[in-house]
Amino acid sequence: MRLSSKTTETTGAKQRRVNALHRCDLAHTALLVVDMQHGFLDPGASLEVPRGRAIVPVIRRLVEGCRAARVPVMFTQFVYAPVVPCLRGDPFGPEHLPAHPGQPTGLGRPSSNCLVGPQPGQGAESAQIVSELAPQPGELVVASHVYDKFLDTPLDLALRSRGLTHLLVTGVTTDICVNCTVLAAANRDYRVTVVTDGVATVDDAIQEACFAIWRRKFARLRTASQLLAELQGQR
Repeated sequence: MRLSSKTTETTGAKQRRVNALHRCDLAHTALLVVDMQHGFLDPGASLEVPRGRAIVPVIRRLVEGCRAARVPVMFTQFVYAPVVPCLRGDPFGPEHLPAHPGQPTGLGRPSSNCLVGPQPGQGAESAQIVSELAPQPGELVVASHVYDKFLDTPLDLALRSRGLTHLLVTGVTTDICVNCTVLAAANRDYRVTVVTDGVATVDDAIQEACFAIWRRKFARLRTASQLLAELQGQR
């Protein structure tokens, strides 16, 4: 369907307003790195997101730029534990369930992916953040048993208590934990910018659908280079 010139003009005006209000403000901006863990990035992991490895250098560059500009960097980790037997394990994420000794593991099977507790996931299934993006001492790391990283975590308090109102979001996966967190942040009135070359999922069509939804009502979209230029311009 072809949009009328008036509709196009109205949409353009709204987008310019969004861009103006969401522009990085050094004193009130934080970077959130969502679930960049071995369990989602390593070759052979049961929930491997191959495209996630490609965004590691992009996120690292943004992390370093934010640290240099004194913009707080925060991290999240998805974790699963048998003592919290939520739906994220059974039925929606059987890969997070403890692997059965001697039984096959992998997609659709209990694999101890991102498992924590007495028998944590090891190697490619580990919940640990990859070393290239290792948090520095004093940087917040939020462990969450759900996809929305604001739900039942200190993330909202950590941001509000520091007067942070603008959130740059990166990580995996675009349609699951990133999406839930973007929507949660927007609904809490944070000014969210999604880093388009700093998020990844398993399917390009799903990625583009998320971009279209966010652009319409929830977030500004920018590349890492665009955001670094914004930060540099204020230093």
